[in-house]
Amino acid sequence: MEADQVLGGHPEEAGGDDEAMLWSIQEALERQTLQIGASACGATAVVDVLKALGVDVPPEEADRCVQTRLRRNESPLPDYLLSRSEAGATHAQLIRGAEEAGDGKVAGRFFHLHPRRRVRLVAWLAGWIRRGAVPVATMNMQLAVPEGEEVPDAWHHQLVFGVAANAVFMTNPLDVVSEAEMHQRLCSESVLLVRREDVLQRLTPDCSLSDVSGGQSDPRWEALDVEGQVRKMVLEEEQESDQPKTTHITIPAAYSSGVTLFALRQSELGQELLAAPELPLL
Repeated sequence: MEADQVLGGHPEEAGGDDEAMLWSIQEALERQTLQIGASACGATAVVDVLKALGVDVPPEEADRCVQTRLRRNESPLPDYLLSRSEAGATHAQLIRGAEEAGDGKVAGRFFHLHPRRRVRLVAWLAGWIRRGAVPVATMNMQLAVPEGEEVPDAWHHQLVFGVAANAVFMTNPLDVVSEAEMHQRLCSESVLLVRREDVLQRLTPDCSLSDVSGGQSDPRWEALDVEGQVRKMVLEEEQESDQPKTTHITIPAAYSSGVTLFALRQSELGQELLAAPELPLL
């Protein structure tokens, strides 16, 4: 594997030390922003990105700029599911939000990690962090769930404040995960699992199931046959059976898994980041 393939065009970084930290763990404890509101992990990450780049912005301003979307918990099932598919923010909202909140001083560049890429994740992140870039990971937390733990009900954006051999350090919450675990969550199709109880409790007598897929403009709702998945759950409720029941339905998600790197727009690093090619496919 060639060095420039491993590190997205930085052969000088190849084979180097995998350790690079924006903040020490103690600094991260003191400086990290805890979740600023419902579904606002993206806006929370943007606050810390700007902080790391020397641009201080009030959390509510970052949230306004990111335009965090909320779940519509009181809506009928079709609209509730649509709100679940786009709750929070996409990487594009994070980039626009950081640019706006940072008064144009900050630029972001998203790197897709699905389909799988030819990259050593920790070495690649270390190469950019050492040069001053600030990474935010957009991950499907419903993958690589530790055995015995409940499947989370959302994707998550987290600022990466450092990496070491086989370890990635993140904020909100302060956490360290292995490279393999991180890679799994960063290499996901754009889908979301919705719990059985969240579906069934919104099935009212006047709810038209044909609107679950048919009422959506995105063709992925039909392709995933979300309506058929809901009907299967309804049938399971009506049948007295000892068979295990479906635990989740799968719906399209607005998010893409990968890493957004941020830097000061007018810096050499910022310009290089914006011109960097996508990571090569495996």
